[in-house]
Amino acid sequence: MNIHEYQAKEILKGYGVTIQEGIVADTPGAALEAAKELNKQTGTSWYVVKAQIHAGGRGKGKINETGSNGVVLAKSLEEVAPKSEAILGGTLVTHQTGPEGKKVSKVLIAQDVYYPGDSEPKEYYLSILLDRAKGCNVIMASTEGGMDIETVAEETPEKIVKEWIDPAIGLQGFQARKVAFALGLEGEAFKGMVKFIYALYNAYLGTDASQFEINPVLKTSDNKILAVDAKVNLDDNALYRHKNLAELRDISEEDPLEVEAGESGLNYVKLDGNVGCMVNGAGLAMATMDIIKLSGGEPANFLDVGGGANAQTVEAGFRIILKDPNVKAILINIFGGIVRCDRVANGVVEAYKNIGEINVPIIVRLQGTNAEEGAKIIDESGLKVVSAVVLKDAAQKVKEVLA
Repeated sequence: MNIHEYQAKEILKGYGVTIQEGIVADTPGAALEAAKELNKQTGTSWYVVKAQIHAGGRGKGKINETGSNGVVLAKSLEEVAPKSEAILGGTLVTHQTGPEGKKVSKVLIAQDVYYPGDSEPKEYYLSILLDRAKGCNVIMASTEGGMDIETVAEETPEKIVKEWIDPAIGLQGFQARKVAFALGLEGEAFKGMVKFIYALYNAYLGTDASQFEINPVLKTSDNKILAVDAKVNLDDNALYRHKNLAELRDISEEDPLEVEAGESGLNYVKLDGNVGCMVNGAGLAMATMDIIKLSGGEPANFLDVGGGANAQTVEAGFRIILKDPNVKAILINIFGGIVRCDRVANGVVEAYKNIGEINVPIIVRLQGTNAEEGAKIIDESGLKVVSAVVLKDAAQKVKEVLA
């Protein structure tokens, strides 16, 4: 589950991670009041107005309606409200949102931390995530803060430092120091980075996160180390242990079809293809997507109805798939292990009748317990549904309907 920057920073602060302070607002008036309060708390007289959406590249992105960037600097209290107004309610388009962009409903009014001092501010990259291949967490760091890590990896991979953490013993002092040394830090900045890494790792473990990315981590002109931005992804499977974190979910930032599917107990991910698929089991779903591609089509979604498919779940799946205008055919691929194929077939027929006229061809492939009975139910239903028993036949029928 992704969360907003302001939410991520509050989590980090709770674990002792030093952050760029800020206050969230949803109107220009509230933004001005936030700036006044921030001035009292930090003494800052310049303010950063930051659009809050679940996407990166906000500083380079543009608000369609006003042309404003998603992150702007206000050099006085008087500039805060108009600059917030140019962002709030607009559609922010970045390289991560796609051309459709995302509507901005909140801004974070943050202190300006790039103030003059004895040295130049310096940006770094720092993240913690799970390395599934090695079965342990890894700290990734780079001197190239502020840039997309993918760009750094492609153009200057030698500038990325990786430190793997043995889950049996946890983060060791020498490892945090090793990362800080690799970033070229010394003195107070070095000590601050070591402390920062420890606090960040504790936050990562304590929230059952799947990713913490701080880009940039800033060394200020007076050698303080703090998080200027924060991207946090929480593990959905662990949210039952963190009720307070589950409440941070913002469904307005998620795909409406994926939200609807979740409410029906379905696992759904929208893709860009033309063949909708409905399958029971994630492995079978992946194989089904492969067979769709081999037949000349492109999968329009990943949809796993689970082991207990019935008329209700099939109908919900149909309705979600049919809301995608790109879908030209639907392939239902069910293996009858936990659930009988004839039960699924009856569910398909009932769902079809409940929905009414469906204007795209439907191929139903049933295999396993009572597969023949299920195919007979489909064939004798009188509906525009084609049955198949083996996967090769299903692929051929998909190819025929797309021709």
